[in-house]
Amino acid sequence: MQSWVPPERGAFVGRTREVAELVGRLGRHRLVTVVGAGGVGKSRLAARVAGGAAPDGVESVHWAPLWSLDGGALLTALVADACGLSDHSTREPADALAAWIGERRLLLVLDSCEHLVPECAALVETLLARCRGLVVLATSREALGTAGESVFVLDPLPPDSDAVELFARRAADAGVRWQSPAEHVAAAEVCRRLEGIPLALELAAAQLPDRPVLIMARLLRDRLALERPGDGAVRPARHRALRTTIGWSHELCDPWERLLWARLSVFRSDATVDDVTRVCAGGPLTEGALVRALDGLRRKSVVTLHGGRLRMLDTVREYGRMWLAELGESRATADRHARHFHDLVVAAEAVWWGPGQAEEYERLAACFGDLRAALEHLLAVDPARAAAMAGGLGFFWACCGRLHEAGHYLEECVQLVPGPPEVLAKVCWALGVVRCLRGEYASAARLGDRAREEAALAGDARLLVDAAYVQGLVLLLRGRPRDALATADRALALPHDSAAARARCRLVRVFALTACGLLEAARAEAEALRSDAVAAGEHWTRSYTEYQLAVMALYERRSADAAAHARAMLRDKRTIGDAFGLGLGLDLLAAALAALGRADESAAAYGAGQAFWDMVGHPQRGTPELGPVREQSERAARRQLGDDAYDTVFTLATLTDPYTTLEAMLGAE
Repeated sequence: MQSWVPPERGAFVGRTREVAELVGRLGRHRLVTVVGAGGVGKSRLAARVAGGAAPDGVESVHWAPLWSLDGGALLTALVADACGLSDHSTREPADALAAWIGERRLLLVLDSCEHLVPECAALVETLLARCRGLVVLATSREALGTAGESVFVLDPLPPDSDAVELFARRAADAGVRWQSPAEHVAAAEVCRRLEGIPLALELAAAQLPDRPVLIMARLLRDRLALERPGDGAVRPARHRALRTTIGWSHELCDPWERLLWARLSVFRSDATVDDVTRVCAGGPLTEGALVRALDGLRRKSVVTLHGGRLRMLDTVREYGRMWLAELGESRATADRHARHFHDLVVAAEAVWWGPGQAEEYERLAACFGDLRAALEHLLAVDPARAAAMAGGLGFFWACCGRLHEAGHYLEECVQLVPGPPEVLAKVCWALGVVRCLRGEYASAARLGDRAREEAALAGDARLLVDAAYVQGLVLLLRGRPRDALATADRALALPHDSAAARARCRLVRVFALTACGLLEAARAEAEALRSDAVAAGEHWTRSYTEYQLAVMALYERRSADAAAHARAMLRDKRTIGDAFGLGLGLDLLAAALAALGRADESAAAYGAGQAFWDMVGHPQRGTPELGPVREQSERAARRQLGDDAYDTVFTLATLTDPYTTLEAMLGAE
């Protein structure tokens, strides 16, 4: 299993004792919650421990950024995604996640739990009760309150030592160094006045080019905290210190920077400059003014740039959201945000059959949190548009393993949206694909029928072809290839101009011909469809033509050809992030390797494939005709190696990160 921890933002300063103590607690307790005020450095400490000082024996580390969720409905799905689980089963999400973790020794980091404390507590209790090797590190402004929880209270940095070092380093990053004894004294005073809160110090350091340290120290002596308008609550000193520095950053911004800060608070993922421009420009904030404002916010450390995407810390985002409400722009900005991501999905769908397909899969994965936020907003204010967006997005999400998210929104749309028929047809076919991949064939068949009915009402031949794809897929997986062939043929006779919909039905036809034993016709159809996919620069359809060509080659004992086709399939599936397809491809490659007499490699491929099948939790590995091929090939490999040697290689592969094994397999042609 692959580990992922967010990269450190700037040099890590101090916290030597805290790191050591936190590592020690994680060795003694299965749930440790780092508790502290906003901006005190909870996430950064957790990332330092998880990234380089995790307890001994931990196999992998998985980071779940909960700040992107507005509610708890998709909490388990987000955590499952962080753990590498792309569940295709009908199990409850928590059950599937617990089964996936099993006996593995994992460190799971739940970052920013404060707005989902009851939901996080319930999930953690379930997982810890069923996964003996799991250790959970949570960050929150309050404890989860579960049995056995070890609460680690994180204080600010010592104002006279580590805080001064952090302030000096961030000042140097801003091009400022203390030149006189008076400036050193003032810098130390600033650190004391700001209570050693890391975020406050970083924001203050970014202000030094505009507000010299001597002036900053003088202002802090008398300055009252900037309170939320209308909020007369008395806040702890460190809350006032953080709000003061955020407020100062805000004061130093020009009007366009302040407006952009407020509008940026709508994002739930790291955003591209293009995303920001399309969502945040408007009114006095022209595109040119926005570029200048964005540069100013970066200089002030209000936003940072990582890998070409803009990031805003959650505490800073909260302040922006408050001012967005004060400006009376919350609804308008959310509308623009939802419209932009709706349009992004429409554009992605339009280029699905073409060279932009892989790029769009990657882009939709990168803005996952914003797609969810857009759907949530549209469900509340414009359900028909939400349904249109979910219908376009559902197939992308289904193909890269986000079945719970796709199903969640598509099911809501089916319940909430009465029409129009072209929207319902799209939603039903996408939900039918989701249900089919989860093995719910009866439900998928009903959805396929309804999709066909709604498409007929809409008079849209393209939607009729998509409905036929779902119907054909169900028939194939139920072992009725002749009916699937007839369904695909009827759909392909309809006049329409959607190459994507046509390609999907052509693929059903290839699968059906193979299952019917009509290999010559199946091969000609598969090669023609593959040629069209290659010419279009498309990956998803091409990968499944390679799958079928590999199956046919195995039937005809052309083992080297089967291995080549399986590897080509795996490359395409890796490109679009399809764990289900990777399991299929590795099973095919294993069968080909067994037929070539390479039993040890076959056992390793089957073991890696098993890891992917565990990842998706699918009850059936591929179409029915693949089962006998797998069984025959596994018996052949066992005869070559012997049962004990085969089991050793297979088990080792199941315990190794499957992507590592995959890369080795692709490089060993």
